Amino acid sequence: MTGIYMDHNATTSVRPEVMKAMWRYYETEWGNASSIHWAGRAPAAAIDDARDAVADLIGAPGRDLFFTSGGTEADNTALHGILWAHRDKGRHIITSGIEHKAILDMVNYLEGTHGCEITRLGVDSRGRHDLDELRGAIREDTILVSVMLANNEIGNINPVAEMAELAHERGVLFHTDAVNALGKHRFDVKSLGVDLMSISSHKIYGPKGVGALYVKRKTPFQPMILGGGQERGRRCGTYNTAGIVGFGAAARLIAEDMDAGLIERMARLRDRLEARIRDRVGDVDANGDIECRLPNTLNLSFGGVDGEALVLNLDLRGIAISTGSACTSGSLDPSHVLLALGKDDKWLDAAIRFSIGRATTEEEVEIVALAVAEEVGRLRTVAESA
Repeated sequence: MTGIYMDHNATTSVRPEVMKAMWRYYETEWGNASSIHWAGRAPAAAIDDARDAVADLIGAPGRDLFFTSGGTEADNTALHGILWAHRDKGRHIITSGIEHKAILDMVNYLEGTHGCEITRLGVDSRGRHDLDELRGAIREDTILVSVMLANNEIGNINPVAEMAELAHERGVLFHTDAVNALGKHRFDVKSLGVDLMSISSHKIYGPKGVGALYVKRKTPFQPMILGGGQERGRRCGTYNTAGIVGFGAAARLIAEDMDAGLIERMARLRDRLEARIRDRVGDVDANGDIECRLPNTLNLSFGGVDGEALVLNLDLRGIAISTGSACTSGSLDPSHVLLALGKDDKWLDAAIRFSIGRATTEEEVEIVALAVAEEVGRLRTVAESA
C-alpha cells in the first residue's frame, strides 16, 4: 500500500496550521458569535478576520461575502436568491450542461416545481462553450446565467469574463461556481465581472462543511435560510465559528502557496504524469481542453478498459484516483460531463480523473504512471481473453 492520493478535486486534507487555528474555537473561545457578552466577542472578531481573508482570495469586499455550509448550499442559494428576487421580471435561467450537480439538480427542481424555464448550453467535443450560443439564448425574461469557472471533472477553465459581459449587455446577472478553481487558478470577482460566486473551504486544505457566496453589493437577492439575522440576514443560523476560522486560515495559506509557484508546480507534475502514462500506454485519449485547463487536473480515457475497474485495482495498490465527481461516485450512470462531450462507449466508461495537490511529489507521479500502465495492461489482457 503506497498511500498516494491523487483525488484532490474531490477533497483535500486539512493542513496542520488550519487545525491549530480552529482548535481554539472548540477549546477556549467556544461562545456563540452572535452573543453580545464576553464569550461572543472573540468568535465574532475571528469570523470578521476570516471573512476578510476569504474575500481577499477572490478580490472581493468582505461585506459582499457570507458563509454557508459548503459549495452546494452556496450554489443552491445563488439560484434561489436571484429567482425569488427577480421573479417579476421572468423565470428563465441559462446554465451549462456540464455544471456540477449542485447547479443541475437545483435547476431541474426549479423547472419542475416553480415554473422556471431552463436553457442548458452545450459544449463541443473538448468541453468548450460557444459564446454565440449564449448570446442567442438570452431572452427578455432571462434573469440569470450560471456557468462554472472551472470544471471539476475535466478541468476546463471556461470564458467566464466574456460570458458575464454578454449577460450584462442584456441586463442579466451572472453567477459562477468557482469551487474547483479556488487555489488552482488566479482570478478575482472584478476581472471576471460576475455578480455572484460560490466557493468552498475543503478544496483548499480547509475543513469540510463551510463555504461562501459572494453577492455583489446592491444585487437584489432573497435569502434561502431565515431566522436569527446572522450574516446581515443573508444566511441565518448559528455560526460555524471553527469552520469559518479554518476557511480563513486555509485562504491565507493557499494565497501564499500560489505566490510561491504552486500553480506552476502542479502544472509541471500534471504534464509529467500524462507524458509518463503515454510513454507506457497506448490507445489513450485526453478529455477536455488541454490548452485551457486547471493545472492539477488530468482526465484520460484508456481504450478497452473499464474505468471503475481501473480505479478499484489502483486502490488495492494504495493509489486514490476517481472516475469523476465524488458527489456522483455512487451513481451507475455515465458522467454527464463526458456525455455532453459526445464521447462514444469506447471512451465513455474508460475515463479516469487524476487531480494533483500541493504535496504531490515527482516520485509519486512516477509510481502512479507505472501502476496505471501495469493495471491497464492487465485489464486489457483479461478483456481480450474473455
